[in-house]
Amino acid sequence: MVKAQAASSAAQAGSPPRDRFARYAWGVLAYNVAVILWGAYVRASGSGAGCGNHWPLCNGVVTPHSPTVATLIEFTHRAMTGLDTPLVALLAIWAFRAFPRRHAVRRAAVLSAVFLVIEALIGAALVLLERVARNASAYWQSMHLINTLTLLAFLTLTAWWAAGKPAPEFEYFPRGRAAWMAAVSLAVVALLSVSGAIAALGDTLFPAASLAAGLAQDWDPAANIFLRLRALHPLIAAGAGAWLLFFAVSMASRRPGVRTLAWTMTACLGAQLLAGAVNLVLLAPVWMQMVHLLLADLLWISLVVLCASLGGIAGGIE
Repeated sequence: MVKAQAASSAAQAGSPPRDRFARYAWGVLAYNVAVILWGAYVRASGSGAGCGNHWPLCNGVVTPHSPTVATLIEFTHRAMTGLDTPLVALLAIWAFRAFPRRHAVRRAAVLSAVFLVIEALIGAALVLLERVARNASAYWQSMHLINTLTLLAFLTLTAWWAAGKPAPEFEYFPRGRAAWMAAVSLAVVALLSVSGAIAALGDTLFPAASLAAGLAQDWDPAANIFLRLRALHPLIAAGAGAWLLFFAVSMASRRPGVRTLAWTMTACLGAQLLAGAVNLVLLAPVWMQMVHLLLADLLWISLVVLCASLGGIAGGIE
């Protein structure tokens, strides 16, 4: 069944309408990465409360009057997320017009829209419950990030499958060694991302004057939970890096068809770990936090593509 879907997708990949849809889907994915990066800038600049506890209005008005810098930063993020809604809605509608019933692209596009709505609701809850700036909650931040990663995953799958890459049939369920290794890899990167988001929030709330001072903060028995969790992030990153390298080497050796994707993911992993080390040494300046997050998003996207490809290359999952 997977081979049949792959053949069908490959035959349709050259269709001009579907080529346009694939380019649009990649564009929507890139735009969402930009939205995520600006959202991180909102957090890193301490502008999360720039519009007060009002949503969807900003300080009780549609367009802020005489706004502060924090208000402009937060309002820009809201405007970007507002534009994201019609972009993803069009993606879902177009998917139903361009692809047949039960096609994987349809399902991925619809799930993208679903998780975008959830993303908006979580964002609204953070504002209305005043879980921003110094009132931030590790629980809410983690939930928000997991939803963001899921949204990015389905946007990635929409674009990848629309480009004619092998997609599973509706009844197909992956299984075997490659499947559980892929699942573990996705979970590992999600955990790494959550710890990274909490570490970044700790950097914002409790800046350190030096690396030594930061380490002393982190390991102080009376430290805030954000600082205690920040101390664990490098350890989680080391363990996650080792597992992902093992996963990539294993898949590259067993599945020649995904070798390029495996090495691409490995390159993103190396760049991400290097950026994390630089971020730590430089005491997490805002610009470096943004670079670190961009590489984290690219690592996640490359991993999702690699995992998605395991079921349709070299005869399916073992």
